[in-house]
Amino acid sequence: MNTFCVYIIYSASLDKYYIGYTSEIEKRMQEHNSGISSFTAKANDWVLKYKEELPDRISAITREKEIKAKKSRKYIKWLTGSAG
Repeated sequence: MNTFCVYIIYSASLDKYYIGYTSEIEKRMQEHNSGISSFTAKANDWVLKYKEELPDRISAITREKEIKAKKSRKYIKWLTGSAG
């Protein structure tokens, strides 16, 4: 059984965060930085800021939606431990 994770990545060049979920974080990071993902294709300096492991896909989707529903950069900065 695969474990999943919700993750938050950040691009300094765009000053943007991206929230997603995956079962293969290393592979997904490579995809983000190589332009495979349409939203993150605008930059290649994405760095992992936060990762939360969850037991299954449904839990990961639910948690991703919870974070996105906040619609708050301040919350994301708090969650990732970013200052400023």
